[in-house]
Amino acid sequence: MGLTPGLCRDCFAPDPGEPCGACGSRRIVRHAELFGLTVAHVDCDAFFASVEKRDRPELAAKPVIVGGGRRGVVAACCYIARIQGVRSAMPMFKALALCPDAVVIKPDHAKYAREGRRIRAMMEHLTPLVQPLSIDEAVMDLSGTEALHKAPPAAVLARFARAVEEEVGVTVSIGLAANRLMAKLAAERDKPRGFAVIGAGEAAGWLAPQPVSVLPGVGPAAVKRLAAAGITRLGQLAALPRATLLARLGEDGPALAARARGEDDRPVRPDRETKSISAETTFDTDLTTPAELEPILWRLCEKLARRLAEKGHAAGGVVLKLKTSRFETRTRHARLPGPTGLPETLFAAARPLLAREADGTAFRLVGIGAQPLADAAEADRGDLADPEAPRRAAKWAAVTALRAKFGEAAIATGRGRKG
Repeated sequence: MGLTPGLCRDCFAPDPGEPCGACGSRRIVRHAELFGLTVAHVDCDAFFASVEKRDRPELAAKPVIVGGGRRGVVAACCYIARIQGVRSAMPMFKALALCPDAVVIKPDHAKYAREGRRIRAMMEHLTPLVQPLSIDEAVMDLSGTEALHKAPPAAVLARFARAVEEEVGVTVSIGLAANRLMAKLAAERDKPRGFAVIGAGEAAGWLAPQPVSVLPGVGPAAVKRLAAAGITRLGQLAALPRATLLARLGEDGPALAARARGEDDRPVRPDRETKSISAETTFDTDLTTPAELEPILWRLCEKLARRLAEKGHAAGGVVLKLKTSRFETRTRHARLPGPTGLPETLFAAARPLLAREADGTAFRLVGIGAQPLADAAEADRGDLADPEAPRRAAKWAAVTALRAKFGEAAIATGRGRKG
């Protein structure tokens, strides 16, 4: 029974039977490279909804949606609601049509951030190489920790997952692999409460038959563009010569093909001081004109303003990011006369940058970032050149508060309206 290394995820016995001879569990993970891999992607399962169910045990068997009122959107939902078709960012009225018996709970972001920090601290007890990716997701590198923990990374991660369940009251899914890309893909294979492994020797072969949409960063527009070129599977993309990649996909082509082979040399970087904050979106179809792009840029400026406020920052400058239909990335910068957290000021700085680039080029993505960052306390104080800045700041704070209470659709500006 013992040719393929294995581990019981409940009692952590190595090379268990099936079921585990020590505890009877059937939660056994086996893989030829199980005890040699060190990079792990950790993703909390339906985090917001799981925290709410933890705090309200009577909701355990009920569908739960975290979000605004009927005019808002779904911030998160539990797996029971997902089975009925509910998804994050779905309009609330659609979610309730699909799942009319759902319990809707207003988001408590402070609570979620607090629990996210608890889980992060548990990770940092295992290795200093923890890179947070979001409030409920991080990548870890446990290289060189086996002597410290007296156990291989796989066993340490299994113990960590159980500790999170017992101490925090939510579950996590873990992907273990040789690099960050494959660890992320592994984590998505076995949710919820999963533990999946993709070894270095099988990465390219595992990826080859997968649809190109499996690769992070390849959105609907890119899928259509690749399909038009006859490329629907990652193996096809991985096999293209460099010259063909450059001709069809631009400067990002070779890197995209390398990822299609499972190659990823990005190191795991510990949490560092935030240097920029941004928001971006990829379009379903390419856009070319300012009339098409400006409303989207405005909504991104509003999103960026919210993110700045949440983190206590303001923008000292803006960075406009555009990606063309050929996957070429353009970035344009503008400094601001003073720090701001207001969407209209961000938009006013970014709009002329966009106008210069919107020359008929087809774009698949637009983004807006704040860089350098400044202290929010220094923002929008007003001066002789702009004495109305404090009043606009108060108005934006009121809009943000109303949206937090009644949903994102509670107040919409003419510039940002869709359709």
